Amino acid sequence: MSDALMTIREMCEVFQVTPRTLRFYEAKELLFPQRDGSKRLFTRRDQARLKLILQGKRFGFSLEQIRQLLNMYDIGDAQATQLQETYKIAQERLEDMIRQRDELTEAISELQAQMKWGERVIADLQQKEAAQ
Repeated sequence: MSDALMTIREMCEVFQVTPRTLRFYEAKELLFPQRDGSKRLFTRRDQARLKLILQGKRFGFSLEQIRQLLNMYDIGDAQATQLQETYKIAQERLEDMIRQRDELTEAISELQAQMKWGERVIADLQQKEAAQ
C-alpha cells in the first residue's frame, strides 16, 4: 500500500472491489475518505481498514462486528482490546465454520448414498424394460 492518497479507481484496482462497494463501506462508516470536491481520496488508514474489512468478510464476520473491531483501534491500549475481541470473534467463527463443514460433509455422504440407490433403481428399470 502506498503512502500517497489513492483515488476510488486506484482503490478498486488494488483491492479488486467496485466503486459501489467503496461507497457502501463509506456509508456504513467503515471508511472515511477525504474529499476534494466530489473526488474521494483514500488515506493509508483507509487502505488498511479496507484490507481488514475484506479479510473479515472473507472469514464471515458481519459488517457490524468489523465496524466495532475497527473502532477499537484508537482505544489507546496498544490494540490489546481490539486483538482480544478479534480473537474471540474469530474463535466463535471458526467453531461455526467447522460445524458447517461437518454438516456439509454429512449431507454430501447422504446425497451420494441416495444417488447410488437411484442409479441401481434406474439400472433395474432399464434392465426390465430391455427384457420385455
